[in-house]
Amino acid sequence: MKFAVVLFDGMSDYPVPMFDGKTPMMLANKPNLDKMARYGVAGLVKTVPDGFKPGSDVANLGVLGYDVRTCYTGRSPLEAASIGIDLKDTDVTLRCNLVTLSEEAEYSEKTMIDYSAGDISSAEAAEIIKTVQEHFGNDVFTFYAGVSYRHCLVWNNGTIELGNMTPPHDIANRVIGEFLSTADMATELIRMMRESYELLKDHPVNVKRISEGKRPANSIWLWGEGTKPRLELFKDLYALDGSIISAVDLLRGIGKCAGMSAPEVEGATGYLDTNFTGKYQAAVDELKSGKDFVYIHVEAPDECGHRNEPENKVRAIELIDELILGPLIAELEKFDDYAIMALPDHPTPIVTQTHAPDPVPFAIYRKGDNNQGIDTLNEETAKQTGIFYESGRELFNRFIKK
Repeated sequence: MKFAVVLFDGMSDYPVPMFDGKTPMMLANKPNLDKMARYGVAGLVKTVPDGFKPGSDVANLGVLGYDVRTCYTGRSPLEAASIGIDLKDTDVTLRCNLVTLSEEAEYSEKTMIDYSAGDISSAEAAEIIKTVQEHFGNDVFTFYAGVSYRHCLVWNNGTIELGNMTPPHDIANRVIGEFLSTADMATELIRMMRESYELLKDHPVNVKRISEGKRPANSIWLWGEGTKPRLELFKDLYALDGSIISAVDLLRGIGKCAGMSAPEVEGATGYLDTNFTGKYQAAVDELKSGKDFVYIHVEAPDECGHRNEPENKVRAIELIDELILGPLIAELEKFDDYAIMALPDHPTPIVTQTHAPDPVPFAIYRKGDNNQGIDTLNEETAKQTGIFYESGRELFNRFIKK
């Protein structure tokens, strides 16, 4: 028996004005996802428990069958695990974004132009993080380079009592002043953020990027604080030997902490230019090598939501359906038995450009299914089925236990 999950990050949405009130899911040509809903089972699932922020960390842990209320220790520790950082019990980690801020003299009056610094390359970012570490690093604070704009700060004997350390993708095109924590324990972190602008605005990497018409990575932005992960091994929980295929450190870190393999895919970027076919092939290779379970995470719809790119979001859904979901189902048909589930982790609505906690549509198809389902899967048709799961963990158990 083989199990596969295809996770369309942030796919679910609210009505989009330029689409006459339709959502990207409603407009996208996604025959494979619709076929799953037509012959399998479809409905809604609440992936973000009450009291938790609607992030990919919480939502994906739930979809993977974990009880977030008992295992969640923060986002950045999972990313740290992906980078290969060996955390102590007394360490606190924070996500360190490289961002583009506007040029006002006073830091608090600057605007969050781009939470990803123009999707800066990993090689360029590594040079900038090296400078940041040389300037701010000491026996208390250590900066580690990650992927693209996503990096990590480890705070020796730190605290998570930091007030409001706001995710930068939540404040696109907004003045940052009110989103700078005023908590006493965050003072040193905010100081580093402020000073980083003067340190980085004329950095050689940024001078070159500006000359090429690209956005500079002119500030660090710290958020997502947490402590050492405490995930049970996935195989111990579900007796499945699993793999996670993803371009982003967060999902790869979840995989590593859960004892799953996390193969790297050349050309996997987390955006619309990612290597979709490479992700499909990596999943097939894992199944053929003996893995029972693969989890293919694709970030592109989420990034398009954050960037207010509705047409690209539609295209991202279509590419996942065409280049991953369809070929994967065809390959799974070669096994004696299989089940596949497809869903987003959370909505990333175009109109808000950030995550939302609303329930999301899902579809489950098992080999040989011939149910009388729905013709197409979207936010409204999933609701009309009347099928609803209170948590990602509840849905996951339904998925693997028929």
